Amino acid sequence: MILVFGSLNIDLVAQVPVIPGPGRTVLAPSYQTHFGGKGANQAVAAARIAGPGQVRMAGRVGRDGFGDSAIENLRANGVDAGLVVRADEPTGCAFITVDQAGENAITVASGANLAASAGDLPASLFGADTVLVLQMEVPFAQALDAARRTTAASGTVIWNLAPVPARMNSEMVTELLAATSYLLVNEHEALDAAAAIDFAASDYEAAAAALAKAGNLVCIVTAGAHGAVAVTADGTRLRAPAPQITPVDTTGAGDTFAGALAAMIHEKVPLQTALEVGCEAAAQKCLKPGAQAGMPLRGAIAALAGTA
Repeated sequence: MILVFGSLNIDLVAQVPVIPGPGRTVLAPSYQTHFGGKGANQAVAAARIAGPGQVRMAGRVGRDGFGDSAIENLRANGVDAGLVVRADEPTGCAFITVDQAGENAITVASGANLAASAGDLPASLFGADTVLVLQMEVPFAQALDAARRTTAASGTVIWNLAPVPARMNSEMVTELLAATSYLLVNEHEALDAAAAIDFAASDYEAAAAALAKAGNLVCIVTAGAHGAVAVTADGTRLRAPAPQITPVDTTGAGDTFAGALAAMIHEKVPLQTALEVGCEAAAQKCLKPGAQAGMPLRGAIAALAGTA
């Protein structure tokens, strides 16, 4: 089973000529409402590749219309939403501006996500076949508890260190690494995490190598148009290229990679194949607007052609 413990949001998206800086206002002709939250995004991405009944989502939403919609959307995408709990806080929202080049800027109001609790996860969920997927949009202590329970049960933990907390320190990164099987970061997150454990990396691959060695894990760095690289604890490196595309909206691309990676690790495919599937899925997502709308189904992934 793939278990995603994380955030659920409603995204409000506006297309703008340029992303405004401090003190600036830009006008957008309208806005769109999409489903988001890094946790929910990764659950949907995983389910579209792994298939219905393979993914469970745990987290919290409010007792409001947005919460109703978020749960209904998970179910419509084949995700088991039975572990999504209602909280007194409102459902999380993200406010997203997307410019003409497809780049984005995001502000997240966490709401009910800050009430997410590892206590909502029954012990029966954890076993050797469990693949737990985590991010950084719910309280760190709760995610760490879930990771440790998975590790204690000989399961697999995929931790996407995004977004990087403003006050990330050495103790936090050390604890995270000790409870993680696969650390997933982008170039900037790799450098920030390495710096937090006092490793001044010259580039993101050196940072990934330091993190992999420190945690005795696999560190995977997604680098946009440059594809992805995985570094193992012994320094071995695997690379996968990114398909050449003209992006429409990059929102959710990293989450698509994470969900695809989780699906592949759950199926125990070679890591090289998992990287290639992740890159292809993320590129396809960038061709459509919205965090989840463009996430591809299994049949659309050329690297998985002919697989069920």
